[in-house]
Amino acid sequence: MQYRTLGRTGFEVSEIGYGAWGIGKQMWRGADDSESLRALHLAVDRGLNFIDTALVYGDGHSERLIGEFLPERSERIYVATKVPPANFQWPARGSLPEVFPERHIRESTETSLRNLKLERIDLQQLHVWNPDWLGQDDWHRTLEDLRSSGKVSWFGVSVNDHQPESAVALVRSGQVDTVQVIYNVFDQKPEEDLFPACREQNVGVIVRVPFDEGALTGAITPETTFPKKDWRNHYFKGDRKEQVHRRVRKLEQLLGDEAKTLPELALRFCLHDPAVSTVIPGMRSPDHVESNTAVSDQPPLSPGLIEKLRAHRWEKNFYP
Repeated sequence: MQYRTLGRTGFEVSEIGYGAWGIGKQMWRGADDSESLRALHLAVDRGLNFIDTALVYGDGHSERLIGEFLPERSERIYVATKVPPANFQWPARGSLPEVFPERHIRESTETSLRNLKLERIDLQQLHVWNPDWLGQDDWHRTLEDLRSSGKVSWFGVSVNDHQPESAVALVRSGQVDTVQVIYNVFDQKPEEDLFPACREQNVGVIVRVPFDEGALTGAITPETTFPKKDWRNHYFKGDRKEQVHRRVRKLEQLLGDEAKTLPELALRFCLHDPAVSTVIPGMRSPDHVESNTAVSDQPPLSPGLIEKLRAHRWEKNFYP
């Protein structure tokens, strides 16, 4: 496992981190707690030391499972979590007092600390961000106070889906230590303005959705079905599975000696940009852990292959 510095936090984090949304079980059907715990243990055995979760994942279930897991390990494991919007609107909607009032930030942080069985959260994040809030400092003062009181070490924001430009001014303001953003072969937009701003301000970058919710693994075909109440039934509704399948078949033509599988290609694309600190694929099984963590031992993709991947950029938004 290779490690990168998470911006000004100084944390040396594994470049493959653990995205813990799926182990919350509520929206991703089929997760099993015992298998999730085995996956977490194997991930740390493989050198992973960064876990990203959120209070809203399974209504705290993901955090509580991690809280059960952490005391069983002696390694230094960095834990990031998130404060959900008080009005439960994704992407961000409403005024700052409606979405992140001071009391809500504090109560959410205290709940996460109890769930995780920690005295201090390494990285606390706001789960949405609206650029209209820039200049309204209540949220920032609250998080600074939580840092001063020893409840939080560093803080950042999770950027709205497919809107990396919405956090550029925030990064340049110097008010956050990290940003979490969608970045993958299809959505390459963060490279334009957000990543340069993060490099200038020494802000850590956490990349989420490297597989486009499974599309870039090659596992989605027009015949794919998901369990009842699994949120992917919405994400891949209508003819979206067909659209994905058509584009991924073209990507498969780039596989060869340099990258042998689509998941490997997808993760190594995310890691090619030096602004990226860590990539957090969801890993609900030991098999996923084994294959994803192995990517860190591979050399960077060649400039020639990166250039070919540029042609696969796809402007879309399947979340609405």
